[in-house]
Amino acid sequence: MIRPLDGIVVVALEHAVAAPLATRHLADNGARVIKIERPGVGDFARAYDQRVRGLASHFVWTNRGKESVTLDLKHGQALPVLHRLLARADVFVQNLAPGAAARLGLDAAAIHRINPRTIVCGISGYGEHGPYRDKKAYDLLIQAEAGLLSITGTDSDMAKSGISIADIAGGMYAYNGILNALLLRGRTGLGSSIEVSLLDCLAEWMGYPLYYAFDGATQPARAGAAHATIYPYGPFRAGDGNIVMIAIQNEREWVLFCEKVLGASELAKDPRYNSNAARSANRLQLEPILSQRLQQLSSAELIALLDAASIANAAVNTIAGLHAHPQLRARERWAEVATSAGPIQALVPPPLSDAYTPSMGDIPALGAHTEEVLAWLGYAQAEITAWRADGLI
Repeated sequence: MIRPLDGIVVVALEHAVAAPLATRHLADNGARVIKIERPGVGDFARAYDQRVRGLASHFVWTNRGKESVTLDLKHGQALPVLHRLLARADVFVQNLAPGAAARLGLDAAAIHRINPRTIVCGISGYGEHGPYRDKKAYDLLIQAEAGLLSITGTDSDMAKSGISIADIAGGMYAYNGILNALLLRGRTGLGSSIEVSLLDCLAEWMGYPLYYAFDGATQPARAGAAHATIYPYGPFRAGDGNIVMIAIQNEREWVLFCEKVLGASELAKDPRYNSNAARSANRLQLEPILSQRLQQLSSAELIALLDAASIANAAVNTIAGLHAHPQLRARERWAEVATSAGPIQALVPPPLSDAYTPSMGDIPALGAHTEEVLAWLGYAQAEITAWRADGLI
């Protein structure tokens, strides 16, 4: 099977989530990803937890299909080895601390002297320039700086996203940028440099609240699981105590909701509620009316009525519920991958293609591919053995 990135070699000095997620997508699509890790320790995400048969959940998620090579970058022999590897690299990805790559002699200019076709991608919290350049940046901190916490949560308490949304944004923009750079190289023959800032990425995703608060207007209020500016759009409790998410997007749906779900066609004509602006302004009066009617139904009955009326809705799943989701099962979204602790299930990444399937490679043990990669670079076994004894690998 031919995959779009077959033959592409990626070298990654990466840790945590953002860069590993980007390179995992490259690996899924055929690239050979060589992950450089510290001897004996590796990517610190390996130690985040032990939830996957002793392996870390973040690491298992973001490092499928890679080759792990241990190399002590502080060792005097490390840089020549890395340079030999970079001479064969199509892509180099790093998310070291700001300025660290340059101090190691691994800035874009230096790498392009080694291989002018290499695409160099650096991921950082705030970017390589500006007053925040040297600030430490973790996902929650970026959520705070990007204003996400100011619109997420309830009136009384802010809440962070339950997943590492800033890291994920950075990883996906890095992945997208690398693919674009590979297309550009196909036209120019030359590599390029890509800079990804987590703040830039999450600020881009904040486009709606930025424009909603345009020209000094009031920003969206924190509204819990409800929509801040559309109503009814959010959680409603059915008579059996289960929560059902209901989303009314326009006035036609509001009329259908009143007639076919609530059995209250007169409500649709009430001038206090006959437009989204009116419903949002009067939601405190409207909410108990909706709740009183919806609690006469079980969650299954409510969902059936909503579906029959073509009103958007969803059950509030647990993680176990997501794992067992019938839609994921029906679309065969689960595959099996190998780990050092035995086979596990993994989600097949989107999108679906009729031309190929993702490679879905193994989760690498620390340093499992060191000798194989060094031999591929032309080093003799005796030299590799000596390096291991010396602590280089």
